[in-house]
Amino acid sequence: MKVTNIRPFRIAVPQVMIDDLGARLAATRWPEKETVDDWDQGVPLAYAQELAAYWRDRHDWRRVEARLNALPNFLATVDGLDIHFLHIPSANPAARPLILTHGWPGSVLEFLDVIEPLSADFHLVIPSLPGYGFSGKPDVAKWSVEHIAAAWDALMLALGYDRYFAQGGDWGSAVTCAIGVAHGDHCAGIHVNMVVGAPPPELMADLTDTEKAYLARFQWYQAKDSGYSTQQATRPQTIGYALTDSPAGQMAWIVEKYHGWTDCGHQPGGQSIGGHPENALSRDAMLDTVSLYWFTASAASSARLYWHSFRSFVAGAIHVPTACSLFPNEIMRLSRRWADRRYRNIVHWNELDKGGHFAAWEQSELFVAELRAAFALMTL
Repeated sequence: MKVTNIRPFRIAVPQVMIDDLGARLAATRWPEKETVDDWDQGVPLAYAQELAAYWRDRHDWRRVEARLNALPNFLATVDGLDIHFLHIPSANPAARPLILTHGWPGSVLEFLDVIEPLSADFHLVIPSLPGYGFSGKPDVAKWSVEHIAAAWDALMLALGYDRYFAQGGDWGSAVTCAIGVAHGDHCAGIHVNMVVGAPPPELMADLTDTEKAYLARFQWYQAKDSGYSTQQATRPQTIGYALTDSPAGQMAWIVEKYHGWTDCGHQPGGQSIGGHPENALSRDAMLDTVSLYWFTASAASSARLYWHSFRSFVAGAIHVPTACSLFPNEIMRLSRRWADRRYRNIVHWNELDKGGHFAAWEQSELFVAELRAAFALMTL
C-alpha cells in the first residue's frame, strides 16, 4: 500500500462554523419529555437541553484546537486517502514505536492525557480512522477493518518504523487485532482493552459465575444498547442526514454511549440503569469530542465503518504476543479460557476494578500502567 505526501497539518475551524453551531443549538426543535424517570428511553430531555445550552454558551472549541495544535499533527496520503495523525517521537533513545487506534464514537482526543507519560517509553503514532475527525472521507467502499490495518502498517513503515507495537479499543481493537493477524512480520505485539471474540460453544454448558456476568452484560447491550450499530451497519447514509444537520441530535447520539459504556455508576444487565456520564467524563471532555464530530461533519462517514466492516470482518486467530486489559464496564468481556481460543499467545492478562469502554480517557493512569506492563513483556 502506497504512502505519499506526509506533511504538517494545523487545525483551524472557521469562526463562521462556530457561530453556525451556536445558532443551530439556539433554534433546536425539541421532542417531548421521556415517559420514564431514567435513561431507559435514551438521553433525558432535561439533561439534553442543559448540555446543549452549555455547549452553546460555555464550551470553548478554541481550547481544544490549541491543545491539539500543541502536538505534531500530520496528514499522509495512504492508498489515495488523506489520513490525519499525531506523531510524537520520544526523547528516550530506547523508546519503541507504538500506534494507538480509537473507535466510535471516539477520536484522537481520548488519548491526549496519556501522550506525555507514554512518550517517555514509546514513539507514538495516533491516527484518526478514515472518515473520522480530520482524516479524509472514503468515497469508495473498501475501507474495512482489514484495509485500515494494512494502511496503518504502511504508515508505520513510511515513518521509519519497520517493527512496532499496536494498541486499540472498540474499532481500534478490531484494527489492532487485524494488524496482529496479517502484519506480524512488522507488528511485534498488540494490546487491546476490548477483547473481541465469541465464547466457544463447547464451553457454554459449564459457565462460571464470572462468565455468566459477562454474558449478561453483552446480552443487555444487544437488547437495549445496540440499535445505533444496526442503523450504522445498514443505513449509515440515512442517519447521517439527521446528525449532520442537527447538533443536538449529534450530541445525543454520542452522549448516550458515554452513559451506557463508561463506568459511571449504572448497572447494565441488572435492574438499575442509573448513573450519569459526568461521573466518568467531564462535560467539556464529552463536548470536545461531540464538537469534533460536528465540525468535521463525520456522522455518516464514521458510521460507514460499520457498513464496510460488518459485511466482511473475519476474527482470525492471532499469534503475535498479545496483552489484554479488561475494564469492568466494557461492552464485551471474555474469560481467559474463551479468549485463548482466538488469542493464541497471551502474555499479559489483567482484569481491573474500575473503568469502562473508553479506557485511556476514563482511567488514564491505569491505562498507561497497563501498556507499560504489557509491552515490557514483548520485544521488537
